[in-house]
Amino acid sequence: MIPGSSAEMRWRVHGLNLTGLTWGEPTAKPLLCLHGWFDNAASFAILAPLLEGYYVVAPDLTGHGQSDRRSADATYQIWDDLPEVLGIVETMGWDQFDLVGHSRGAVIGSLFAASFPERVRHLVMLDAVGPEPVPEEKFPQQMRSFLDDKGRLLERDNRVFPSLEEAARVREEGGLCPTAARVLAQRSLRSCEGGFTWTTDPRLRGASAVKLTRGQVDAVLGALEMPTLLMLAEEGHGGRYKQMESLARESIPGIELEYFHGGHQFHMEPGVEQLAGRLLEFLNT
Repeated sequence: MIPGSSAEMRWRVHGLNLTGLTWGEPTAKPLLCLHGWFDNAASFAILAPLLEGYYVVAPDLTGHGQSDRRSADATYQIWDDLPEVLGIVETMGWDQFDLVGHSRGAVIGSLFAASFPERVRHLVMLDAVGPEPVPEEKFPQQMRSFLDDKGRLLERDNRVFPSLEEAARVREEGGLCPTAARVLAQRSLRSCEGGFTWTTDPRLRGASAVKLTRGQVDAVLGALEMPTLLMLAEEGHGGRYKQMESLARESIPGIELEYFHGGHQFHMEPGVEQLAGRLLEFLNT
């Protein structure tokens, strides 16, 4: 059971069956929410019901939650999600909308907003800011890591758990509070011999073939013409928030930046009401 009176949503985009959750009335202001790595649409199950006046749509990104995995010859680089995100908003009939992304979803959101600035009214990034730049000279090493991972992960099976509770406990060990761990786990599990296993595609653990250089990242962030808010968790991302702050202030015009107490999943933790209040204040300006 997903909290907050959510409804299931399905889309068919580029041959993929994509799923998601919605909160609010379809006639309200549209808000697209993109979850992070190894999470799913339920990442917003605690925050979304607090966003009064908005129709919140959160897809399970490809290879996550209940959405399809990509074909064996496909990849999971961050820009691979952009055609599917575009397909979802086109199917929804949204010419303009607000966009909130958490972690990997914030990176995907920044790429989408930079590509279609006329469509994104406000951009909110939760504990991430754009793609992480990699020096050009590391390209051969990056490509080798990708090739080493591709075949290995294609044949890999996910871990089997005897119960949902055991799977949720693993998410707790990763820093989630018990409620958030259970909400995320139950949407990313399927029954199998011996119990339950993750639906998430193991290939998401693999290295990307290509990463953007600092110049390319600056170009992406510099194209964010819409009002942009970066919300950073003080205990998130291994203490790298100062690096993200520096990158944001140097590259994003007119960036608003605020810190919140909590870990990387601070939008699912106790005290989320404060975050929701600030988010609404920003979106309604």
